[in-house]
Amino acid sequence: MADRDVRLGRRQALAAIAALAAAGRIELAWARPKVLAVRAWPGRASTRVTIESDEELRFLVTALRDPERLAIDLTDVTADAAFQRALEALRTDTGVVARARIGQFRPDTARLVLELRERAEAAAFALPPVGPFKHRLVIDLTPVDADDPTAAFLARLAEREAALERAEAAGVATPPSAASARARRPPAPAVPQPPPPPPVASAPSAPPPAASAPPGRPVPSPSGASARKPFVVVLDPGHGGEDPGAIGPGGNYEKDVVLAVAFKARTLLEQDPRIAVFLTRDEDVFVPLAERVRKARVVKADLFVSIHADAFIRPEARGSSVYALSERGATSTAARWMADRENQSDLIGGTRLVGRDPTLSRLLLEMSQGFTINESLKLGRTVLTELGAINRLHKRQVEQAGFAVLRAPDVPSILVETAFISNPEEERKLIDPAHQMKLARAIRNGVRRHIAMHRQA
Repeated sequence: MADRDVRLGRRQALAAIAALAAAGRIELAWARPKVLAVRAWPGRASTRVTIESDEELRFLVTALRDPERLAIDLTDVTADAAFQRALEALRTDTGVVARARIGQFRPDTARLVLELRERAEAAAFALPPVGPFKHRLVIDLTPVDADDPTAAFLARLAEREAALERAEAAGVATPPSAASARARRPPAPAVPQPPPPPPVASAPSAPPPAASAPPGRPVPSPSGASARKPFVVVLDPGHGGEDPGAIGPGGNYEKDVVLAVAFKARTLLEQDPRIAVFLTRDEDVFVPLAERVRKARVVKADLFVSIHADAFIRPEARGSSVYALSERGATSTAARWMADRENQSDLIGGTRLVGRDPTLSRLLLEMSQGFTINESLKLGRTVLTELGAINRLHKRQVEQAGFAVLRAPDVPSILVETAFISNPEEERKLIDPAHQMKLARAIRNGVRRHIAMHRQA
């Protein structure tokens, strides 16, 4: 009984000291975790909230109903003026979070309350310091009734296949329906902080020339079952959300540039009604590398093109490059460095590390036959040739390295480095909508040349 009274008295004393510290009447001799920033990355399918601090946070997440709220209790944290200032920068313009507020829930606990627009499932995990970030607490909120972009694409794909089947029976080519085109129209990408993303130019009024394989030759019309199945191309704009990718000397973000190029490439590719394009992200959200691969396999991709605009250790580095996966190590030191940098995306963007996916490990073993990599190299060469017509090439051959995002075992996959955003001259080109369209057209032409060869085989 005496021991319990001592413990109780000590707890009450600590609570009283913490209350005085929160009120600013005394300064504590020991350090408490300091909240440095609170950020939100709202998306249509989910919203991510991150709390950055100088030390690892101890937390408890509780879902509250009527109205829908999420309470995040942070132990040994004070709801002081610095925390309040960090919260004021929280973006709540879209997504599931309607409002955020903090208070001193208990003397030793600050409570962050997220008021939600609708019921959502929450997942929370901690990330260690990496890159420019210190400790982060990540809360992912997924609305219970959220739309599934992948399922919506598969439904449109089935409609397109049926339309192509009818066109085949009638002996005419049928373009996608206006309703389908409207459903695919991309929203303006949201940017969490300045600078704003480069504007996304609308599609040209007249269709660009057909794929150059050779110049002026249309993509051969398939027959039979292949005519009824659209050729699925997955475009993967790198980075996103809290992972900006490389940052140019002018402050432009890789994630914004590559999203703009991907929008333009989708518009150009889908001028052919036999090609359907799926984007792994069409807004400013973070998508883990393994999830990008999974999405490509779910939509039964025929090709996968990951689009980047990276930085290098030397600002004078310039030119376009194309990479494929390697089973035996990188083909150069630069390729290995680039792969290591891109593979850090999960650490920067923030994903729960739960060990190696045994399914992915098994599927990677199936690639030992080399067929998928050989097809990737063929695709890479056609795209590299097209890029060489509009930009200097950093490497004149397709390089190979262990890029995690290229590991779909049954989908020919390449990673396109459009240019080095770390080079001031190339950064200026990358934010120019006209140059973005040239890059998109090069990707379109390279993909269509590969499809033409595939259908002739």
